[in-house]
Amino acid sequence: MAVFPWHSRHRNYKAEFASCRLEAVPLEFGDYHPLKPITVTESKTKKVSRKGSTSSTSSSSSSSVVDPLSSVLDGTDPLSMFAATADPAATAAATDSSRKKREREDNSIIGSDFEPWASKRGEILARYTTTEKLSINLFMGSEKGKAGTATSAMSEKVRTRLEELDDFEEGSQKELLNLTQQDYVNRIEELNQSLKDAWASDQKVKALKIVIQCSKLLSDTSVIQFYPSKFVLITDILDTFGKLVYERIFSMCVDNRSVLPDHFSPENVNDTAKETCLNWFFKIASIRELIPRFYVEASILKCNKFLSKTGISECLPRLTCMIRGIGDPLVSVYARAYLCRVGMEVAPHLKESLNKNFFDFLLTFKQIHGDTVQNQLVVQGVELPSYLPLYSPAMDWIFQCISYHAPETLLTEMMERCKKLGNNALLLNSVMSAFRAEFIATRSMDFIGMIKECDESGFPKHLLFRSLGLNLALADPPESDRLQILNEAWKVITKLKNPQDYVNCAEVWVEYTCKHFTKREVSTVLADVIKHMTPDRAFEDSYPQLQSIIKKVIAHFHDFSVLFSVEKFLPFLDMFQKESVRVEVCKCIMEVFIKHQQEPTKDPVILNALLHVCKTMHDSVNALTLEDEKRMLAYLINGFIKMVSFGRDFEQQLSFYVEARSMFCNLEPVLVQLIHSVNRLAMETRKVMKGNHSRKTAAFVRACVAYCFITIPSLVGIFARLNLYLHSGQVALANQCLSQADAFFKAAISLIPEVPKMINIDGKMRPSESFLLEFLCNFFSTLLIVPDHPEHGVLSLVRELLGVIQDYTWEDNSDDKVRIYTCVLHLLSAMSQETYLYHVDKGPEAPELVGPFLLQQHPGPWGPAQQQAQPALRQPVAPGPEARLCGHQDHGEDSGIHQEAKQTARYGSSD
Repeated sequence: MAVFPWHSRHRNYKAEFASCRLEAVPLEFGDYHPLKPITVTESKTKKVSRKGSTSSTSSSSSSSVVDPLSSVLDGTDPLSMFAATADPAATAAATDSSRKKREREDNSIIGSDFEPWASKRGEILARYTTTEKLSINLFMGSEKGKAGTATSAMSEKVRTRLEELDDFEEGSQKELLNLTQQDYVNRIEELNQSLKDAWASDQKVKALKIVIQCSKLLSDTSVIQFYPSKFVLITDILDTFGKLVYERIFSMCVDNRSVLPDHFSPENVNDTAKETCLNWFFKIASIRELIPRFYVEASILKCNKFLSKTGISECLPRLTCMIRGIGDPLVSVYARAYLCRVGMEVAPHLKESLNKNFFDFLLTFKQIHGDTVQNQLVVQGVELPSYLPLYSPAMDWIFQCISYHAPETLLTEMMERCKKLGNNALLLNSVMSAFRAEFIATRSMDFIGMIKECDESGFPKHLLFRSLGLNLALADPPESDRLQILNEAWKVITKLKNPQDYVNCAEVWVEYTCKHFTKREVSTVLADVIKHMTPDRAFEDSYPQLQSIIKKVIAHFHDFSVLFSVEKFLPFLDMFQKESVRVEVCKCIMEVFIKHQQEPTKDPVILNALLHVCKTMHDSVNALTLEDEKRMLAYLINGFIKMVSFGRDFEQQLSFYVEARSMFCNLEPVLVQLIHSVNRLAMETRKVMKGNHSRKTAAFVRACVAYCFITIPSLVGIFARLNLYLHSGQVALANQCLSQADAFFKAAISLIPEVPKMINIDGKMRPSESFLLEFLCNFFSTLLIVPDHPEHGVLSLVRELLGVIQDYTWEDNSDDKVRIYTCVLHLLSAMSQETYLYHVDKGPEAPELVGPFLLQQHPGPWGPAQQQAQPALRQPVAPGPEARLCGHQDHGEDSGIHQEAKQTARYGSSD
């Protein structure tokens, strides 16, 4: 077989680059612009004739395509029209969209600054719990009201339903006793689902019975601590019932494809819908007991819109007067809260009824301290300080509804009326919880005076100061009063003996202190918290509040040199002795540091404190730690490492990296970051010395290279090791550490046989050959500028690498091995050129470091001493900041350089 000699083609990279540069074309500014949006004009179709002629079409857009069927039918499809008329789903969809739009417009008067009831619901359920046994009444009546009676006469149907209602009223019930709180909640949820099922199966009477039954439960205060949560659960059922009734009547107003307008009037409602609506109100009016009759009618208050324009405005005062018949003050105030909630939903502009509810409540406020209530508390064994907070959710909601967009005169009047009542701590707390923070802040000293006058026995003063602190965190008081406010509040807070009460108040006032005072006052407050929470390890029961204090402090002190100079900040951190909580606090600190630290730092106070914080996070990692958690911790620690800079003191910087390596050895991403940081440090040294190292800097960069060489083997990921060996070898080569670079490259070559067939990437097993191919292409590109060792012969590293590739087991159907050998041909072709595509620039006065063939022409230990290599086109030796080791010109993807030069130019593209 004949053997043909192969010769590489001579390349002039500079000329090729110049010839392949894109030609500059002058841009003519006209109507067309690539970023200009495309405008499509609709074609206008004119129907000329249905007989013997085609439709003529006029269009302003030549690209519009006209459908011949649509043009003949004038744009209407009779089949689609008939289907839409006969399809109830289309009508229902139209009704639903109209309803949603109408609800949005109805609520437009209530802005986003009004806190909705839904946001309070979860807090109430979590706060008001009980361990006592509960009871519930269940409907056990007959099923006469099912759809099977549809064939009977109308009068018989009405009579049957009335008999069913009477049967329910007369006691066809069963009482379940000894239910736990969770059992009670589950049963209420079952009743809510039963209501929906009964409604869906057209058993409207049964649905009404369920609602009446649930409403009756609101008159039961046998387990009084659970009443606020019971109110939330029962009103959920009432809300469901009100929506079902309203949507039922609204759907009856839909005729063919038409729906009610967004702002409909009773004249737009047909007689059938009005009759059905009246029927519901008549059924509810027949309920004998006051409480269920009130709640059920209030739940369908919105349905008055179908009957008259003034229906809602007439019903609200009547329902307000009905509440006067409820004797229990706790039941009464929650009934008022529900009426205010429904009123704000359906008619937020009707403020008169809201104000009437408030002033009616003030008239009956003295009942709370009456004999009837006191006797009830004695029977249940409930103390007054535990009983009064049960009123807070209802009163807060009533006050919020009244004060929303209320004039200053009304708020002042309400405050004065509350001030005149005796034992008004409960009212005062609700005023501060519901009124606008600006109103409270400007009158802070007045409120402090009222708090001092309150009776301590009924409602604790520290809760009043807590409510005041919450307002002052949102709005600023007058500057002249700020210090006096803090002193008056802290006099009361610091005297609290109960650690839980103390920390609940301190948590609020810490934010006020951080916002308006200096680090000295903040340190004083933190010291007082430590003093109260350290005895008997009370801090172990208050970690959430202590975490909140830390978050508020670091939220206001973005300058960490100031933060860590707060004397009691680090001792405060020592109270977090539970590992999981301590780690969470450390994460919060590091997140704020990364977010707000703008400039690199070398402050020893910051470094020592944050090293301790990062060490705490690192030491929490164990075998059970999730990968996501490890990534998060590594991200935070890496963010800290990147922000540490000692300027030109490179030796101190390297010492910091050595210390960091010993502290964070269990997080591989941190070790990878440290290796990159040390490589960057070596390149910065080279930049300062302009490529000509002195004896001292040469020893320093060799120390950097040694740091990388002994750190890389501790990594687990094999491709991380391979890429870092290559990257560090490039840095060593750029700094004339040729023997060290040779060691890096040999270590990478020896590691290739260990590459597995499959690797884990983000929890999924992927083939590794594509990653290995990319690495080898970069490796061959680097070998172009690596000088040969004088004792190991020409292309020793290339031959050693080819031997490893030959012995590696490749996939049978893969062409990766062929691609690799193609890269080798590119390398050999580039090596045979008189001028290399790129090289390592040693500096303006030193000879350039070029490849192995020039070494053969000019003997010497590490490179040519005589020949001045042509600069040619240069590529970066390493990615990232290290790309500055030599100037380069990016010729892009379409530069026109032939394939072998493109493959060779991939040098340094992998990290």
